[in-house]
Amino acid sequence: MIHGIRRRTALALPATAVALSAALLTGGAQASAPAGLAAAPDIPVASVQQDLKELQAVADANGGNRAHGQPGYQASITFVKQKLDAAGYETRVQEFTHGGATGYNLIADWPGGDANQVLMAGSHLDSVRAGPGINDNGSGSAGVLEVALAVAANDLKPGKHLRFAWWGAEELGLIGSTHYVETLPDGETEKISGYLNFDMIGSPNPGYFVYDDDPALMAPLTGFFKGKGVETEGIVINGRSDHAAFQRAGVATGGLFTGAEGTKTQEQARKWGGTAGQPYDRCYHRACDTTANIDATALDRNTDAIAHAIWELSGA
Repeated sequence: MIHGIRRRTALALPATAVALSAALLTGGAQASAPAGLAAAPDIPVASVQQDLKELQAVADANGGNRAHGQPGYQASITFVKQKLDAAGYETRVQEFTHGGATGYNLIADWPGGDANQVLMAGSHLDSVRAGPGINDNGSGSAGVLEVALAVAANDLKPGKHLRFAWWGAEELGLIGSTHYVETLPDGETEKISGYLNFDMIGSPNPGYFVYDDDPALMAPLTGFFKGKGVETEGIVINGRSDHAAFQRAGVATGGLFTGAEGTKTQEQARKWGGTAGQPYDRCYHRACDTTANIDATALDRNTDAIAHAIWELSGA
């Protein structure tokens, strides 16, 4: 994740607003019978943590990082792709060039759903060169991966077409996601009904931030946490992560974030626990961003929130 965010006040949407916003995105048929929607499964946090251990092992075997242009990044792509291929996804690796090095995006489509209404979820898979990038952004990458695998395990039949993505070279300026959006064929951007971004979801001194971009995409995420008794804060992440490329193209965006180098306030510590006056992630962009740099509760809650949003917004 790159720098620069703006925070808004705490948000807790009422149930009627959550239902209305979901209805706007999923269509009238689903809105008339929300009780008939399939419930999202609980995603075992142990599975997400195992993915993080695998990404740590990749970094350890490849000079300590998973950065663009480095062997650790290509090994990360291979790890994620193999799991998706085995689960029945249609995957493709998109190449691009930046800084004289080849970069890669991994795109995975779940067969079925309305091809004219595509719901996307993504995360960046690269780290900085300084470290293995387990919170930034192994956490988001692993969370999205386990939700995608849960889609397959449950043989989900969504009304919308589901597409998952893992982006390259985000740490160098959102290069991979920008390349993807700018090279979409004519008319394909308009088919994307929403893009959800997950960049850092397991910070060790976590906050619970929901992108304050599009109400319909924000609602199921905020609603999930409200149902768990967890307050959230809306946040505007101007150009800081991969959703920015989609925003520029006119696509509705949303997402989750547990905090980076910013400092947790006294009020936030009161409602979320943790330590006031300290960064959300003390190892942000440092060598110590390892598997020890993860809050398991935040990782668990945020991964389940991703699943909830995918199930609800896709009209499953």
